[in-house]
Amino acid sequence: LGWIFQPARTAYAANRGGETIEYVFDANGYRVRNADRPIDLTKPSNLFVGESVMFGDGLPYDASIPAQVETSLGIQSVNAAVYGYSADQTYLKLERELQRIPHPVAVVALFMTALFGRNLDDDRPHLGPGLVWQPAQQHGRLVGLAALLVPFRREETVERGIGVTRDVLGAIVNLSRAHGATPLLVVPTIGPEADTERALRRRLFDGGDIPYVLVELDPAWHIPWDHHPDARAAHVIADAIARRLEP
Repeated sequence: LGWIFQPARTAYAANRGGETIEYVFDANGYRVRNADRPIDLTKPSNLFVGESVMFGDGLPYDASIPAQVETSLGIQSVNAAVYGYSADQTYLKLERELQRIPHPVAVVALFMTALFGRNLDDDRPHLGPGLVWQPAQQHGRLVGLAALLVPFRREETVERGIGVTRDVLGAIVNLSRAHGATPLLVVPTIGPEADTERALRRRLFDGGDIPYVLVELDPAWHIPWDHHPDARAAHVIADAIARRLEP
């Protein structure tokens, strides 16, 4: 997986607005409201995976997407999202979590076309063509610095990344169904989709059996000192998810 949250821990982050956000993790590493209310693994649950947007970076627990969906549907939400994850890390995390959640009702994974570049990184454990696990590749400092300053990608690298990502998204759907859960991919876009983002989304999602919901967010709905969605944006995403998952 590359990295996970440290379980059984409470952390605090003070933002530039003077607010302190509390992040509480239970013994399984899931974000929870408070330490004395861990996830009950025996309950039917909606499992949420993805990266920092799904996790609720910069938001109090109750404003996060999983928490708002739980309030809407009355089904326990399990927030297993982790900062910085790409699509293949999300899939591998889902594979791990479904081994210990016996009654998943739905699996909700978040994917942003604007963050597609993460799926091309090979300096972390990753999945290659055929979803074969690959160890991290070591690059020299100069190569790493050049990639940060000029994020150039070869066309063959991008095409391979699109193929692997499409396979990963399909694997998320198939794995969820194999465990009796309803799969849903949520695809937020900041403002109207750019042409390149629309083209990428269609290549990844259209023509395949991948249920997804596209959610357009107001570009102004972000945390003032950050680019992460604020509580209003999280509510719009959570509402779109809840409407798709309602019986």
